Amino acid sequence: MVQPLKSKSGSSPSGAPVSGRAWLMLALATVGFAVNFWAWALLSPLGPRFKDGLDLSSFEQSLLVAVPVVVGSLGRIPVGALTDRFGGRIMFPIVSAATIVPVLYLGLAGHSSLAALLAGGFFLGIGGTAFAVGVPFVNAWFPPERRGLAIGVFGAGMGGTAISALTTVKLVDANSMSTPFLITAAVLAVYAVAAALLLRDAPGRTVPTEPLARRLAATARLPITWQASALYAVAFGGYVAFSVYLPT
Repeated sequence: MVQPLKSKSGSSPSGAPVSGRAWLMLALATVGFAVNFWAWALLSPLGPRFKDGLDLSSFEQSLLVAVPVVVGSLGRIPVGALTDRFGGRIMFPIVSAATIVPVLYLGLAGHSSLAALLAGGFFLGIGGTAFAVGVPFVNAWFPPERRGLAIGVFGAGMGGTAISALTTVKLVDANSMSTPFLITAAVLAVYAVAAALLLRDAPGRTVPTEPLARRLAATARLPITWQASALYAVAFGGYVAFSVYLPT
């Protein structure tokens, strides 16, 4: 069967056209996702070095790299709710700017003890919440029949963890412990400013009127919620687990 061609405007035969601005917003969101995930995964490549330098046990080393992951995962619930309320245009710059603080702390002063690393790692988890900002932001810009493609492209931002894995140790070896953290903080700052200037929420974006607790309860009653959560835990959780723990 021959499939009908899409129109030159980028629309599918059965849906509304996708504007050039929507693709621009998708590109900006994907970059923001990658940059924040780069920051989110800064500690894991240095796990063996911290283990040797601070004489950590295997459990302490695992705890060190797990804290940002756990905080980033759980933090997506309130950050997602705030994104529903205020929009990605506001939340992307805020999350990116907030992540700069623990990145600078870890790079300049927070790597001298396990307690300092755990405190910095806790707040480093903020970077992992960028996922919950980008998904609703991107969804709002695309019609339902194009959202799978859009979220698939946005998901490429998970490659930010690979940037960290491939560059962090090399930068430390070539310069100093603070170098990868300072570079990442600078990139986060540039992105936060660019996002504040360029990001726009989709026209007609609806703001939820029901309380968060009621919406969460309604979502929890849907079977598809738990099915999707299981798939998410295996696919996304597995990706993060490998990208974080393999360097360790």
